[in-house]
Amino acid sequence: MRVATYNVHRWSGASGRQAPDAARPGIVISELDADFVALQEVLRPFDAKDPLTELADEQHLHVAFVVTRAHRRGELGNAILSRWPITSLFVLDLSFSRLERRSALAAEFKLGERSLTVVATHLALSDRTRQRQVHTILSHPRLQGPVVLMGDLNAWRGSKATKALDAALGAHGNRRWPASFPSARPILALDRIYSRGAQIETLEVYRSPEARRASDHLPVIAELKLPVMASQSSPLLSH
Repeated sequence: MRVATYNVHRWSGASGRQAPDAARPGIVISELDADFVALQEVLRPFDAKDPLTELADEQHLHVAFVVTRAHRRGELGNAILSRWPITSLFVLDLSFSRLERRSALAAEFKLGERSLTVVATHLALSDRTRQRQVHTILSHPRLQGPVVLMGDLNAWRGSKATKALDAALGAHGNRRWPASFPSARPILALDRIYSRGAQIETLEVYRSPEARRASDHLPVIAELKLPVMASQSSPLLSH
């Protein structure tokens, strides 16, 4: 199974100054060929066709969205695209700062006899706020069984928040997180994929020419191996 996380930068290209155009990141998403894609900074205009649903329809994907805040051009938030039907959804409010509205979108799936929860999020710039956000995610009672947590974690340096994720979910098999920002010359590993109950086989940044132009972030892709049967387990954080 392939999963990916991608900050689409309001569909406005690497510079952020182009007119919103979902076609550019849409090409990248089709190139990823992923079963599940977590998107951040998704813009749904107030007075124009919805690029998110059009993209999902064109690529025959199921879609879920949560609005985080109002942008001058529309609603801004996180989304999940999936090849599998969504069985249920819930949202975690992560807005612990008056300056930043944040959330996490969780979608639950039944994959034959297996279950999987995919969480898409975009964490705060402040590490103190990120710590509270990570604790809220890890201790949520519905995040049981196999879980994949993906998003722009704004983790440009070692922090208590990311160390908590490493401890609870286990760092991936690579020695270092791959840099994904800025897309023209990546130096910061802001975009990450964690899992519990599913083994990450490979994890890498996707570096196509179109990806370098479509957003200021590059997508991160992981290949996962799910167990044959998904057993119930405790919340991600047990204490």
